[in-house]
Amino acid sequence: MASMMLNSVNCSSDRAVKFEYVGLKSYKVHQNVICVRPHTNKIKPRMLKIRASESRDDGPIKKMGMSDAECEATVVAGNIPEAPPVPPKPAAPAGTPVVTTLPLSRRPRRNRRSPALRAAFQETTLSPANLVYPLFIHEGEEDTPIGAMPGCYRLGWRHGLVEEVAKARDVGVNSIVLFPKVPDSLKSSTGDEAYNENGLVPRTIRLLKDKYPDLVIYTDVALDPYSSDGHDGIVREDGVIMNDETVHQLCKQAVAQARAGADVVSPSDMMDGRVGAIRSALDAEGFQHVSIMSYTAKYASSFYGPFREALDSNPRFGDKKTYQMNPANYREALVETREDESEGADILLVKPGLPYLDVIRLLRDNSALPIAAYQVSGEYSMIKAGGVLKMIDEERVMMESLMCLRRAGADIILTYFALQAARSLCGEKR
Repeated sequence: MASMMLNSVNCSSDRAVKFEYVGLKSYKVHQNVICVRPHTNKIKPRMLKIRASESRDDGPIKKMGMSDAECEATVVAGNIPEAPPVPPKPAAPAGTPVVTTLPLSRRPRRNRRSPALRAAFQETTLSPANLVYPLFIHEGEEDTPIGAMPGCYRLGWRHGLVEEVAKARDVGVNSIVLFPKVPDSLKSSTGDEAYNENGLVPRTIRLLKDKYPDLVIYTDVALDPYSSDGHDGIVREDGVIMNDETVHQLCKQAVAQARAGADVVSPSDMMDGRVGAIRSALDAEGFQHVSIMSYTAKYASSFYGPFREALDSNPRFGDKKTYQMNPANYREALVETREDESEGADILLVKPGLPYLDVIRLLRDNSALPIAAYQVSGEYSMIKAGGVLKMIDEERVMMESLMCLRRAGADIILTYFALQAARSLCGEKR
């Protein structure tokens, strides 16, 4: 039986209790206070026992058998039932200055003074349901570590991937997004492998849906994993990325993914007009139920480096600045938002995440659609590196970074931390 003792408690039958305060440990059941009275008339020190159960060691506490009216009358008559004494004001450390109390009508710290109050007034929450797990796949049978992304692998599509999905589902992460590492021999200038219905991604979708029918599968719609040039679109001989011709290929890619069983197709290419064209192509093939998550505000960022190593998809020449957004631009995100909404997007995504919290909030304040944020490979690798070097507490920074994305307005977060964060949220020991 758990119990605690309050020291130096002296009491008699007709005197008030004097005591030294000892804090009470919280328990799930109601706490009962039992004052053990001396058996003689001599005044002796006695102890106030705080028991964490509803019964004494020698049996349950007996009720007086009084009605509500009799209990009330007893109190009115001045016979007050015993209760724990009022704790004294804790002493300040020696040397604390004596000051006049500040005349504050509002003290925000009042709502932060205990874990229970902080939990009650927490404005933003994070759960495994908010996380989408990006997974790299390849044709091999072995899982290949990605040097620039500690803890991440190119997973064998038949074995390692299925095992990783099972781990994620065990802790409540039931949404994934697939990124393929395509053999160089299958790459071409027009990225035709992107819509091969027996290609790596469609095969993987069918395998996962066969094993986990309720798994939510997001796919990436872009040509860069399949392009011999490493760009998201078809490259003209003068280096220009061709917009409309690329959109034609993307529509075929999205339909092939939907036919395999994808739940959400995600155009990440940043070509103009691709959302509307993909919506029309899906609907024409009977895939009205398949959602589109548009990479609405995808910036030409330096935070993507580790990802390109993972997929071996660095551009063969130049950069992606003619189609991805300028990191200096803010209002332009509203232009992309309005276009994607009008073309039929179901979810709007901002990429990268943490460096663009202001853009996430901009979309949140200007659209009723769900907002997604992508915590990209560079963000992930920096936190991992800081943790390895003991410069930061990796676990705490990970959780804080995800909460920041939620606070900014993201409904879902694509993050390589999905499994690790979900385990932390579930209290699982790693």
